[in-house]
Amino acid sequence: MVDIHIMSEKIEVVVKNCVQNGEGPYFDDTTQSLYYVDLFAGDVHKYNTVTRNHSRQNLDCSVASVIIPRQKGGFLVSQRTDLAILDSWDNGKVTSIAKVEADANMLNDGKVDASGKLWIGSCFCGKDIPDPSKWPKGQGSLYSLEANGSVKKHISNLNISNGMDWTDDNSVMYFIDSIPRQVWAFDFDIKAGNISNQRTVADFSSTEIPDMGFPDGMTIDTEGKLWVACFDAGKVVRLDPETGKVIRTVKFPCEKITSCCFGGKDFTDLYVTSSQFLMTPAQLEKTPLAGSIFKVTGLGVRGRKANIFSG
Repeated sequence: MVDIHIMSEKIEVVVKNCVQNGEGPYFDDTTQSLYYVDLFAGDVHKYNTVTRNHSRQNLDCSVASVIIPRQKGGFLVSQRTDLAILDSWDNGKVTSIAKVEADANMLNDGKVDASGKLWIGSCFCGKDIPDPSKWPKGQGSLYSLEANGSVKKHISNLNISNGMDWTDDNSVMYFIDSIPRQVWAFDFDIKAGNISNQRTVADFSSTEIPDMGFPDGMTIDTEGKLWVACFDAGKVVRLDPETGKVIRTVKFPCEKITSCCFGGKDFTDLYVTSSQFLMTPAQLEKTPLAGSIFKVTGLGVRGRKANIFSG
């Protein structure tokens, strides 16, 4: 295990160089395991934070973006354009339950709200284009999936739909579209399953890419502050959604930081995914820990238990 000490927090590499494009971290407190995906490999990973055992499953697809436990057992996963059920970690059987997107696109970041509904976004499948700003724009949407398998589209004409989370009282949903480099807020009606009143809470577009990068995955802490992964800027920032200001920065030893979630026995550990996808040998030599999973401790804040899919 590699330890990196920066200021008051401690950063550890818990799984080294395990993915090409790590995304979608989900911490299961019942097993103290971190699940995450290798996006363009179609793989899902499991890291037991107690035993430090690491295992992997292939979903027999070209893109996998989410793995979330289900109330009925097994996992809800994505297979490029489809949502599917992985029966169990051991048997690896995958069954599609809904084709959601057009063939040129892919499902991307997703998360379950407090009612057990999945929210998941999409974008163009830019598997062979390393610069996300060059992916065709306006092809993404934001969907929700009910326990009965019904799918509803909420927003169209997105560029790269990405991180999302909700306030503790479920009155606000936060959401990222990576290419305008913005974090948005919506009024959230958990009973009706609707969003409204879109506004921008943070805008990275006035900064250079090496400074703030592209906002990617996101999580929220119990104080209502957002933790946003900055792709191509090598950091996670803590944002105050009331002011849009960065109030804390955690730097990592690679540029392509993709997402984050809180975990551990008291949800004070921040797990962070990264990417080495389509990097040149020179880039990899400069940042040899790209494609690793990091754990940050000593932040002095905590997250909350992740929701499971109600289906």
